[in-house]
Amino acid sequence: MTFDVNQIAVIGIVYLMLLFAIANATKRGWIPAAITNHPFTYVLSLGIFFSAWSYYGVIDLAYNFGYASLAYYMGTGAFFLFSPIIQAPLANLCQRFHLRSIADLLVFRYNSQLAGVLATLFIALALIPLLILQIQAVADTLVFVTNTIPEGYSRELNDSIFWQQERQTFAFFYCMLITSFCIIYGAGIGQYKALITTMAFESLVKLIAVIVVGLYSVYVVFGGFAELDAWLLVNTEHIWALYTPKQNASSHVLLLIFIATGVLMPHVFQMSHMDRSINQMSRMLSWAFPLFLLLMALPVFPILWAGFELRVPYDIAYFTLGVPQFSGSPWVTVLAWIGGLSAASGAMIVSLMSLATMMQNQWVLPFLNLKTQADFYAQLRWLRRVIIIVIALTCYGFYLLLDHNYSLMDLALISFIQALQFVPGIIAIGFWPRANRFGFYCGTIAGSTVWLVGLVIPVLLNIKSMTLPFIQGSVGVGIADWESIALLSIGLNITFFIVVSYFTQVSDEDLYQAEVCAEDELSQPFRRTLEVKSVAQFKEKLALSIGTHAADNEVDRALKFLGLHTNETRPYALRRLRTRIRTNLTGLMGQSVAKDIIDRHFPYRARHQEKMFDINLMESRLDRLGSKMHGLTADVNKLRLHHRKTLQELPIALCSIGLDDEILLWNNAMTRLTGITSLTVTGSIVTSIEAPWGAMIHEFTNNDQRVMNKQVVGEDKVSWYRLHQSEINELDKNRIEGQVIIIEDITDIQLLEQELIHNTRLASIGRLAAGVAHEIGNPVTGIACLAQNLRYEDDRQEQIDSADAILSQTERITKIVQSLVSFAHTGSTSKKGFEPVNMKECINEAIHLLSLQKDRKPIEYQNDTASDVTAWGDSQRVIQVFVNLLSNANDASPQFSTIMIKTQSKSGHIEIAITDEGMGIPKAAQKQIMEPFFTTKDTGEGTGLGLSIVFNIIEEHQGSIALKSPVANGRGTCFTIKLPQYNELLMSES
Repeated sequence: MTFDVNQIAVIGIVYLMLLFAIANATKRGWIPAAITNHPFTYVLSLGIFFSAWSYYGVIDLAYNFGYASLAYYMGTGAFFLFSPIIQAPLANLCQRFHLRSIADLLVFRYNSQLAGVLATLFIALALIPLLILQIQAVADTLVFVTNTIPEGYSRELNDSIFWQQERQTFAFFYCMLITSFCIIYGAGIGQYKALITTMAFESLVKLIAVIVVGLYSVYVVFGGFAELDAWLLVNTEHIWALYTPKQNASSHVLLLIFIATGVLMPHVFQMSHMDRSINQMSRMLSWAFPLFLLLMALPVFPILWAGFELRVPYDIAYFTLGVPQFSGSPWVTVLAWIGGLSAASGAMIVSLMSLATMMQNQWVLPFLNLKTQADFYAQLRWLRRVIIIVIALTCYGFYLLLDHNYSLMDLALISFIQALQFVPGIIAIGFWPRANRFGFYCGTIAGSTVWLVGLVIPVLLNIKSMTLPFIQGSVGVGIADWESIALLSIGLNITFFIVVSYFTQVSDEDLYQAEVCAEDELSQPFRRTLEVKSVAQFKEKLALSIGTHAADNEVDRALKFLGLHTNETRPYALRRLRTRIRTNLTGLMGQSVAKDIIDRHFPYRARHQEKMFDINLMESRLDRLGSKMHGLTADVNKLRLHHRKTLQELPIALCSIGLDDEILLWNNAMTRLTGITSLTVTGSIVTSIEAPWGAMIHEFTNNDQRVMNKQVVGEDKVSWYRLHQSEINELDKNRIEGQVIIIEDITDIQLLEQELIHNTRLASIGRLAAGVAHEIGNPVTGIACLAQNLRYEDDRQEQIDSADAILSQTERITKIVQSLVSFAHTGSTSKKGFEPVNMKECINEAIHLLSLQKDRKPIEYQNDTASDVTAWGDSQRVIQVFVNLLSNANDASPQFSTIMIKTQSKSGHIEIAITDEGMGIPKAAQKQIMEPFFTTKDTGEGTGLGLSIVFNIIEEHQGSIALKSPVANGRGTCFTIKLPQYNELLMSES
């Protein structure tokens, strides 16, 4: 049964157009994110592992190796079964640093551009046979479904003598179609989601196709499982073939080779490390992909036996297509052909993309200067398109050269054995930090040389044996001896890799890269200082290599990812920005070129003699790990968090500074003291902190003092601070690695000291005043006596008037002196010294004392206290209360206003209300107004002690004080004092 070539061409083109449509729909967001982001979509996308070799060639593998062919599924399944252990670390590493290919991963680990160049060369050599395999499978199946089998055709004959022209034509047009898809959706920047969704769809198609052909073989060709068992009992040679394969190859060697294909084939590697969180999917991947393998493996032997039953004349590899075709089912035949086309197309598309990316990043870009004034992204796209075309034409040329002389299985084994050469270098990434670039060079070159000499060259030149120096006789080479060549190549590879790595020097940079790969986020990076000081400089320098538009875009993308601002200047933030820009460029241009650009434009300054670890970076990495830690690591992290929290919550302002003046810690108390948050200051240089803190801390850290008092004059007030410093010594080395600075706000203490000094001075003045008053009293008394004598000795009226005036002035002087002496006397706080106190006289005395102030305001005091209102207490301390309250009222009141003093008796107490006409006291300050040192006055105009003293005196008298503010119309303040009434107290005592 055959089809018209136009019909089958339309079907094939429609299917490929469907792939185009799915990719375009995903790109435009027409397919729901619930589908494109689903873990099963990711798992299905890994189905590109099943290329035309897995769809067709695995039937030939089963025929030649029997049960040993299951090593193909077991090897790959075992790898993905242990993906949380094996694949997850590599996937996380690739995702963190945007390593898009095996070459980028090797460059990153071994810190060598040459590693990427060699890896790309040998991967290309390994991938070309696999690409030829896809072209050959599609061309062959197109011929089979569109041509009638000629007379004399059999699977034993060389297929190249039949339909040669048709095969070449089909192969060419197929290469062009696949190349077109890669140019549109593979050469673009960041179109990974479209590719993943498309590959998931093609995997689903081939899975359905192979299962349908398998069920068709069992239920249509044989009639069911019972009939199949009966057929096997009759044709026992097929049962024996499972145990006695036609090729005597070890299943262990097959298993080793096929394990390598699960991770090291470039198309599988790219899909499994493409913009997906392996931590979120590793659990599902560990069972979902092995299940996918199982479903693909189940139909293999039924299809093989059905082909023999139907005597399909094709090569055994094409029984998947031949069974429905020769049993007369057009629909199953078309589905089987589409499944094969899908399998080949998926592998071709991703392989061309991955190989083109590696060649661009490792071979072309390092030696090509792109025009920075043009669109950088467009240049990358066109460069990748050209490389894709070159690769496709090269593969087509080799396809013509081989001319169908080798089966799909032969081509697959050639490809997989070369992929095996990367196993030592990849395994060492996470498990052997001692491995270095020289070991990788020698091991890979040695193994690949054996592969080239033993397999590739004999295949191209059709050589069956070779004579080697120092060996008697000839040695078998070529595809017939693939097993011995595979073991010899990987054996030499591992030997050279281990020996050379062990006996060569490992640099600090190589060791650091190994730690990053082996320990993931827990590595200890060094803190170094960048030459660039701002985000603007990043854009300016990066534009020299990739153009202004691309530089702005990449820097802004990195800032957005890190959550940083464009005005960022902190060294820690700039180091993170540098790392992120390098990561982004790695995804665009590869590890080698990105590293070269970053090192050239954003170099670090020369390191200090001693290495300093980047504490801030390690802290942020540990915080991101969080719940991923287990066991002892988790316990140590909890201890770290406890100590960190302790330092953060200390009520003492504390910061830690490195030797390079970088802020490492800024606790909450420091934030409250300075008003500068930890997020804005951590990682910055001390001198960059806003005034006065940066200059003050920097001055203190650069002198030999351990304690320093510092006065700071601000816009609103004068503050005093005491600074302490202590050195931090590294535990395992006798060297200083930083300083701890503690800052105390001693403003209140300083003000108290000044107040005490002032009070001491006042006390001295009081004692002096008492002495002066005593000395003044004697001459004043003498003057008064003389004036009285003058008044009585002279009858003249003018003399009498003068004497009266003298007596009046001497009496005034006496009262002033007595008031000063009385106020200087503090009185007794004991109730035994209490006596009846006339409120009106006390208030008048306080008003009189305030009137003695030289700079007093023109304010009227209206005392409405009755003359007979008497309290029980200490008159001098009561006067002190009124002096303080009336003084505050005077300060708060505007000129020419009135201060009202009203007194009334209520239920055994006296209430005195003092009301001013000032602006009032804010609500927020009323709760603190009685606290010591709290004041609403400007700096230097009040100590904040007056009302506190008033409160204490009132409490000593068993009274109370209340505040109301504002009084009326949003203005005024009223203090109401309650004191025990004198009469009531006598009655209670009696």
